[in-house]
Amino acid sequence: MKVKGLRWWIITLIFIATVINYIDRTAFALLWPQMGEDLGMDNSDYALMLNIFMITYAASKFLSGRLYDKIGTRIGFIVSIVVWSLAAAFHALTRGVATLSIVRGLLGLGEAGLWPGAVKSNGEWFPVKQRALAQGIFNAGASIGNVIAPIIIVFLYAQFGWKSTYIILGALGLLWVIPWYVVNKSKPEDHPWMTEDERNLILDDRIANNDVAVKGAKSLGVGKILSFKEPWGVLLCRFFIEPIWWFFAGWMPIYLNSKFGLSIEEIGNTMWISYLMAAAGGIVGGYVTELIIKHTSVNFGRKVSIVIGSLLIIVGFVCIMMFVSDSDYMAFIYLAGVALFGFQFAIGNIQTLSSDLFKGPSVGTLAGLAGTVAAFSPIIMNWFIGNITKGGSYTPAFIAITLSVVLAVVSIFFLIRKVGLVKTEN
Repeated sequence: MKVKGLRWWIITLIFIATVINYIDRTAFALLWPQMGEDLGMDNSDYALMLNIFMITYAASKFLSGRLYDKIGTRIGFIVSIVVWSLAAAFHALTRGVATLSIVRGLLGLGEAGLWPGAVKSNGEWFPVKQRALAQGIFNAGASIGNVIAPIIIVFLYAQFGWKSTYIILGALGLLWVIPWYVVNKSKPEDHPWMTEDERNLILDDRIANNDVAVKGAKSLGVGKILSFKEPWGVLLCRFFIEPIWWFFAGWMPIYLNSKFGLSIEEIGNTMWISYLMAAAGGIVGGYVTELIIKHTSVNFGRKVSIVIGSLLIIVGFVCIMMFVSDSDYMAFIYLAGVALFGFQFAIGNIQTLSSDLFKGPSVGTLAGLAGTVAAFSPIIMNWFIGNITKGGSYTPAFIAITLSVVLAVVSIFFLIRKVGLVKTEN
């Protein structure tokens, strides 16, 4: 049996896994009021659970990248989704702080693996010019997950209660493993379902870009990777740009309530627009990058797309500060959508840099390390916003985030003079 466009089936499954990932992590915030009451826990316990998740999530970005480099993406994805799906289901069995801390930590460990795994998988299955598009499709799953999660979770909760909701969500993730295991039989060069045309497209692109990994080669050590300046461009860029996504994910509902007085229902009925625009940004950014690379080079295509996305982020935040009044909440929703569109437009290319700079065995390590670095800057941002907004104004936070975008772009241009494979041998 031969399947045309098998690589698109692979990225579709990863997209679905991303949607499930975001539904599972969103459930905690939506179910907490009843869950916390039943468990006798308060908001300080909720904050503790968020931090436990973020700490294990940050650590697992790097650990998962190393794991994927050792065991491959096929088994790596299975390990990640089984861990986080079981952790989601086990929320139903928690009895207090100790047991909930364990399952929240396990959820962070499992969910983080999806990101370095996707970067590595896209590097294996897609030619260089299409990797940003594949990454954009993957990232769109996070946005779509944010859009549909409230609908699914509220429905399940109304029908079955919070405990059964967690069990159903966990089972959904475990079911995903079946088609993944069946479809993703092996790497493209050995896959029995791969057409010769698609196999040649992928393998010829590797040869053209000097991206043929030596069989049995091991990943470079972290020290070796960090001895080159180009990986530092990726790390610093991720550090500076990542807070944009987490600002909207963590603070937009609070901002909409404090600034415009919106209720939970009104927030849910409007916020999805911004995330739908974010999903479009990832896919459009991938297409635009592919077109630019076709007519120029990988270096030019990646950098131009990162600049375009970053400019849209800046435009969104500057317009929010200058033109949004206390009563025009829909203007904020659409301008937030512009910023999120720009973020997803750029981030797909930023994440893809790991597979541009190194060959297969080291891609997951760099992608995971970048993910870990990127997980720490939102923690700093949360502390900063929590303190700076005590007076009620978010303007200093918006200014700081805008400046961080500029620093992200500078990091790329200053440390990665040319996007291409790093010469690891003298």
